Amino acid sequence: MNQTQPFLARVANGSLVVQILVGIIAGILLASIAPESAISVGFLGGLFVSALKAVAPILVFILVASSIANQKKGAHTNMKPIIMLYLFGTFMAALTAVVMSFLFPTTLTLVAGSANATPPEGIAEVLNTLLFKIVDNPVNALMTGNFIGILAWAIALGFALHKASDATKQVFHDMSEGVTSIVRFVIRLAPIGIFGLVSNTFAETGFAALAGYAHLLAVLLGSMAVIAFVINPIIVYVKTQENPYPLVFKCIRESGITAFFTRSSAANIPVNMQLCKDLDLHEDTYSVSIPLGATINMAGAAITITVLTLAAVHTMGVQVDIATAVLLSVVAAVSACGASGVAGGSLLLIPLACSLFGIPNEVAMQVVAVGFIIGVIQDSAETALNSSTDVIFTAAACKAAEAKMVTAQTAQTRV
Repeated sequence: MNQTQPFLARVANGSLVVQILVGIIAGILLASIAPESAISVGFLGGLFVSALKAVAPILVFILVASSIANQKKGAHTNMKPIIMLYLFGTFMAALTAVVMSFLFPTTLTLVAGSANATPPEGIAEVLNTLLFKIVDNPVNALMTGNFIGILAWAIALGFALHKASDATKQVFHDMSEGVTSIVRFVIRLAPIGIFGLVSNTFAETGFAALAGYAHLLAVLLGSMAVIAFVINPIIVYVKTQENPYPLVFKCIRESGITAFFTRSSAANIPVNMQLCKDLDLHEDTYSVSIPLGATINMAGAAITITVLTLAAVHTMGVQVDIATAVLLSVVAAVSACGASGVAGGSLLLIPLACSLFGIPNEVAMQVVAVGFIIGVIQDSAETALNSSTDVIFTAAACKAAEAKMVTAQTAQTRV
């Protein structure tokens, strides 16, 4: 028994990334050898994702409210540069997708069916939905995972409690510590959950359904790779004047991998919170920027909307000029901010983008159906890019602020 405990302790405290990779390999092997058994263990993945989704809203609400309430007067949270990075990064993602779509044009064999959902009719409807999410009932926002509403109420409560007694602030601080402990426990279960997700996915879908859309997937994944390994590092370098790749690779490894399999930016918020803590970032900053990023930092969603829309355009033989392509980038970037933080959230915004080119809604919804077919890979990669970029931009802004502060202090010392 004494020998077993140290072994279990070593397993529990071992590298989470290595354990996740073991879970992935085990899931693929089980799906290949015994598909029926692989499907039966799929509930482990569902339990893991449900646990993350359950704890994420409470975590965000408590952390944001607590961090603002306990914020010292005059403290700088670097939120303005982070928001600017989020918006600029999303626009650059849409623009990159336009370039890739023109370099490697894609035509589709449209499917007969369409998704059983109603897309927004215009950009005004998207903005209207966002506004009503902000004023949602706080209890309903927590129950439905409406992170825009949760953020709004948490920020308002945080500012309201900013002048509260120290005892009240300490209560919120202790609650945030307690919820964070629960999150750490859930995250340690990631290898088991991902094992169930991979087993079930490969057993039910495999890659057979993806073979006919290999070119479309290549353009999508290629665009996301350009953003992840070229554009984002350039943005980070310009911001920090440091080699960006150690940070980029760490975020992709520790945030992107779990996001790839959970396929939910909202569910990956706890993972990103822990990663920011490991990077020794300012808690007052990342407790707000990470939940906000899960809502508005949607580079992957912008790429999906743009690539699939231009695939529909090329399929229908519609001619596109440069001005319209740039307009599409803007619309895709704005629309991506309205994509929900759940699997497939960006696909229903494709008809909105298609309307710019006069493509009928019936055709656009067939493109959405294609998106659901390739969603096993597309949505996973999209979420991995979205979620890892939240941490990358938060860390870049924090590092830039620290460097600026050190430079200022050095200049004062010399004087």
